[in-house]
This record gives sequence, C-alpha cells and structure tokens, in this order.
Amino acid sequence: MTMGRLSASTKLADAVITPAFDPNALKPGILHIGLGAFHRAHQAVYNDAALAKEPGDWGIVGVSLRSLDIVRDLRAQDHLYSVVTRSGAGESVQVVGSIVRGISAVEDRDELLALLVDPAIRIVTITVTEKAYGLDPTTGGLDRNHPSVAADLGNPTSPVGVVGYIVEGLARRHAAGQEPFTVLCCDNLPTNGRIVRRLVIEMAGARDPELANWITGHGAFPSSMVDRIVPAATDEARGRAAEMLGADDTLSLETEPFMQWVIEDHFISGRPAWDQAGALFVDDVEPYEKMKLRLLNGSHSMIAYLGQLKGLEYVRDVMAVPEYRSLARRHMKSAVKTLDPVPGIDLGHYIDQLIERFENPTIAHRTRQIAMDGSQKLPQRIFAGTVEALSAGDDADTAAYATALWIAYAKRTPDIDDPRREELRAAAAQPAADDASAAFFALPGLFPQALIDSRAWRDRVNAKLADIEADRI
Repeated sequence: MTMGRLSASTKLADAVITPAFDPNALKPGILHIGLGAFHRAHQAVYNDAALAKEPGDWGIVGVSLRSLDIVRDLRAQDHLYSVVTRSGAGESVQVVGSIVRGISAVEDRDELLALLVDPAIRIVTITVTEKAYGLDPTTGGLDRNHPSVAADLGNPTSPVGVVGYIVEGLARRHAAGQEPFTVLCCDNLPTNGRIVRRLVIEMAGARDPELANWITGHGAFPSSMVDRIVPAATDEARGRAAEMLGADDTLSLETEPFMQWVIEDHFISGRPAWDQAGALFVDDVEPYEKMKLRLLNGSHSMIAYLGQLKGLEYVRDVMAVPEYRSLARRHMKSAVKTLDPVPGIDLGHYIDQLIERFENPTIAHRTRQIAMDGSQKLPQRIFAGTVEALSAGDDADTAAYATALWIAYAKRTPDIDDPRREELRAAAAQPAADDASAAFFALPGLFPQALIDSRAWRDRVNAKLADIEADRI
C-alpha cells in the first residue's frame, strides 16, 4: 500500500504531536537563512512551542542560499515536516508548522531582498556553518579572498553570501527610513553575535560609511548558543517516520530529546516567547558558548576523527569502545578546567549528560559528518582552550591527542571535505622529517601563536601522531 505524502490535509495517526496553532493563519515575522536539518529540528521546534504558549505573527520564512530541493519539498508538503525524537527510552513524533514559506536565493533573489526590507520581518536568524561567513581567522574581520565576500564587495546590491544579504537588507531599510531587523546568529562561533556584527559593519563600511555608522548605532546582534544533535536524514529514518505518521515525509528528521538554546535578550522589535518554550535568556552568552564549544563540540571532533581513523561510522560506535569513551570523558574533564562557572549549570552533570547523549544507541550521527571543515572548527573547539590550559600550567594532553587525530585524518583523506582542502593536501604531502606536524602548524591563521611557539606542546602532538600512525592508539 502506498502512503500519501504529508500535507495540511493528511489524516495523521493519533499519537502524532501536531501544532497547537493554525499554520495556515500564521504570518511571517522571522526570516531564517540556512534551511538545513539543524534549524528545522531546533529553532523551528522552539518556535512551534513558543507559538503554542503565546500566539503572534512569528512565522518563519526559511531561506536556502544554494539549494532548490529543500524549498520544493517544503512547498509540496504545505511547509509541514516531522521531527522524530529518539532515545533508549522510546520515541515520539511531532509535525512542525512554524515555517510558513520557503524560498531559494538561486531562484528568488528579488523576493529574498524584498523580504529583508519588509517591516513584518523583525528578526533574521542564521545557521549556515562557520565557513560561510567569510571570517579571516587572523584578523577576525572579513576574508577578502572568500568567494562570496569578494563577490558581495564587488557587487553589493546583488549579494550571494550571508553577510552580503544582511548588509543589503539593512541598506535598503536605512534608505527607506525603517528600523533595522535583529540579526540572531545560531552558528558555532564564539560570541557569534559580535563576530557577525563586526563582519556586517566592515562590509557596510566598504560601500557607505554612513550605513556602517547607522548599523553601529541602531543594529542588534545578540549572541546565542544552540545545542541539539541532529544527524543527516536517511531513508531508514524516513521509513520509521512514515510508519509513525501514516504518511510519507521527504523532510523528516531524527534527533535526540536534549535541546538547548541560550540567547542574549537584545531585540529591536520584539521576539517570540522562546523563553516559555524553554530557551534561556541571559545578559552574557559567552560562558555557555565556551562550555558547549569546548566540552561538546571539542570532544565531538575528537570522537569523529578517531572514528574515521578506526573505521567506526557513528559516534555511538566510538562510544561503545570503553577506551575511547574514557578518552572522551578525560578530554571533557581537562577542558572544563578552562571554563569559568556557568550560571545555572552543574558542569560535572553536564559532562555526564554529554557522555549519555553520545552513547544514545538510537541516534546514527556519522563521524564523517562531524569531521567536515576541521580547519574552521578546531580553532574554537580545541585550540583556544589549549592556549588557556597551557598558560595555567596544564599539559593539555588530550587536546594534543585531538589535534594529532585531525592531522592524521588530513594525511589519510585525499578527498577531505574542508574549505582549505588544497592547503591541507599540500601540508600532508610534505616530508615529515623530525617534526611531523610542522607543515600544519605553518598554515596561516590556523593555530594561535602561543601554540606555534610552544615547542613542548608541539612535541606532544608529534608523539601522539607517531603513536596514531604506528597504530598504537
């Protein structure tokens, strides 16, 4: 028997959780750039819960900068999709209804630009991954050689990159005498709001100093920290969802029960009641960001490279090896020493939660997926904390291990998925001699100078690398 596709008219199974509001009556108030799995299993889910608690015109217009398929699939399902939450204790499924429209910048650039100047859009949220911003790791400003940055500096009124779209939208609002929208970054960058603010103001200043001054004085760029493990969708997962829904859902996602969102409460024209949905609003998100980047993301990267080198496909497979599970916990216990107290968080309990989440036998999170873009991820996940650990007299042994795992992975993976792939290939091809990691430490803007200068720590990395290459680890 062939099932019908999920849509607004689908008769769903009784156990399915459905929106507590009418998605057809919801009007847009948020534009989200980066219509991937994480957003749909995180911010959109929070938005559903917030709208159930406090209705308002806070529907999401989801934007894909590069893909047409996701937008077409959303339209075919009346912008509805399911999220299946799974753990060893069981599973549940909900249909999410807070995305009211999907557009692709590939086809709908003019519509996207019109939305950015529409007064109804009060918040622009972003999940595009670290590499999409065009951040120069050395200066902290724009990388003028980044393809989208170079294109948007050269032709600012026809943007292609996320920063270019934000700047052009703000420029049009300024010209129209409107107030700006709030820009809420939800990517894994430390103090992400401040980083995006700097990039936006720098690009705006390159075209019009007055525009840059206006954004400086009137714009809002709150930082946020997001957390939920959302594996890439699979046919197997979609099949499970279809059985639970009683309908086929091309866009179904699987995720874990844990979900966290910490946000600086600085919005220009209001916001949804995300706090009533469980989000935490704080004055300073930095302690929470550091906690997540160094404990969750840092250990995740270590696990991913270990899994790739050992032929273990999923995080849960790595965690099933007692030695590797112990290593992940040791790394977290070492990294936690670099953190200040985090308000409302018991860090010991947080570590226990992370181990339990990584072990979740129902979540198929591929180590290859996490291993992508290491050159963009490791500086904030591993290297920044290592600098602090060394300055405090710690040997940062597990951080050296994580770094060596990444270098070994880069050496063994010719098709490495990384924006600096050619540089990594060149480094991997250089003779190791007596300093096996030297070519990687020489890559510009990658390692902090304190790590480059620490002969003792680099020797530790080389020793770990020798053990990995001799298969002693």
